[in-house]
Amino acid sequence: MFENLSNRLQGIFDGLGRVGKLTEKDVDAAMREVRMALLEADVSLSVVKDFVKRVKDRAVGAEVAKSLKPGQMVVKIVHEELLTTLGEGGRLDFTGSFKPHVIMLVGLQGSGKTTTAAKLALYLRREGKQPFLVAADTYRPAAVDQLVTLAKQINVPIYQEGVSAKPPDICQRGVKAAREADAAVVILDTAGRLQIDDTLMTELEEIKKRTNPAEIILVADSMTGQEAVNIAEGFNQRLGITGLILTKVDGDSRGGAALSMRAVTGVPIKFLGTSEKLDGFEQFHPDRLAQRILGMGDVLTLIEKAEEAFDEQEAIRLQKKLMENQFTLQDFLEQLQRIRKMGSFASLLGMIPGMNRLRDQINEQDMEKRLKKVEAIINSMTKGERANPKIINASRRKRIAAGSGVEVRDVNEVLKQFADMQELMKKVRKGRFPGLPGAGQMPMPPGAKPGGGKPRGRFPR
Repeated sequence: MFENLSNRLQGIFDGLGRVGKLTEKDVDAAMREVRMALLEADVSLSVVKDFVKRVKDRAVGAEVAKSLKPGQMVVKIVHEELLTTLGEGGRLDFTGSFKPHVIMLVGLQGSGKTTTAAKLALYLRREGKQPFLVAADTYRPAAVDQLVTLAKQINVPIYQEGVSAKPPDICQRGVKAAREADAAVVILDTAGRLQIDDTLMTELEEIKKRTNPAEIILVADSMTGQEAVNIAEGFNQRLGITGLILTKVDGDSRGGAALSMRAVTGVPIKFLGTSEKLDGFEQFHPDRLAQRILGMGDVLTLIEKAEEAFDEQEAIRLQKKLMENQFTLQDFLEQLQRIRKMGSFASLLGMIPGMNRLRDQINEQDMEKRLKKVEAIINSMTKGERANPKIINASRRKRIAAGSGVEVRDVNEVLKQFADMQELMKKVRKGRFPGLPGAGQMPMPPGAKPGGGKPRGRFPR
């Protein structure tokens, strides 16, 4: 999301950074480029005009003229105005509502409402709230079956009546069932259309009247483009939406819908759907998204993803195994699978400050293909072979290659890379870091005894 916009803006700011003292002409030229970059990202024209005007008014003012580094000051101004446009991050608000709190999901057909309903339920359960799903999309083929399948997958209770009953009746009875089940939050998966029509809105208004939802959230496809403004306005005028959830943000390199819908409706973006996986769902933080847009990274989200994927005690155990040279191919496979759960490598790079430009150098499909190949190779090994790769002779390599559908040279490459890693860890354990200043004089980890001596110190924490 925002990949193209981020790249364009970085090029503009790099140019400003080479200018010693900014003139109004420099600012005008930069703002023209910013305007084009935002329009290319499918940001609404009215939003672009307002944004550029605010930035320009501040950029030609005293705060930039007095700055020692005017180029950096313009970046700061753009960052602050992005935050203004994106608004405050929204959390679910159940103020004045009684259990079970009702969340009504609305949106166009194909926006990802049904999958989002399951993702939201999973998120709420992790937050300690007992969710309950109601399948009220009786128009889209297999929508009810899809939600039932997803509910079973995440082990969340669901109420459904098939496709014969009317959605308002289903929702009303679903909320009653949730109350009897002592659920904390009810999520209504309502029907969408290919376009907004009066029949759809009347039905949704009836559901709102009968269920009195605490939240009415518009689920919108981030690849919708400038049409997103009309969609958001249509739902907001008839229903009074309280928040937005943007889906498919990992597949859109433009992302203008986020800026446009937030600015036009005035309601907060609450969540982002970051992948097709059910755990690809995160709370929206405007400051973090603004930093991503400007290429500043997003370390906090990266840390949160790592905390979800890695257990602290497991990390300590693996660290010990690494330092004692007991790290096996099975351990390697498990860590590889955890890293893949964190998201694509390109998205992870984009969260590291200064590394976002490397995303263009990564072929995501090729990377994914290679990782799957490594998994297949290790999965084709026996437990004994994973624990001790040295026993893998020529005949075993042929068997592993045949079992994983690869060539023997692919097996050889994985084994060589693992052996190289073990050799590197052996040098780290002994305090020898080839090519680094002070190699051979680095502090040793706890318990390491080079030459039979006592530990000389600890790695800094």
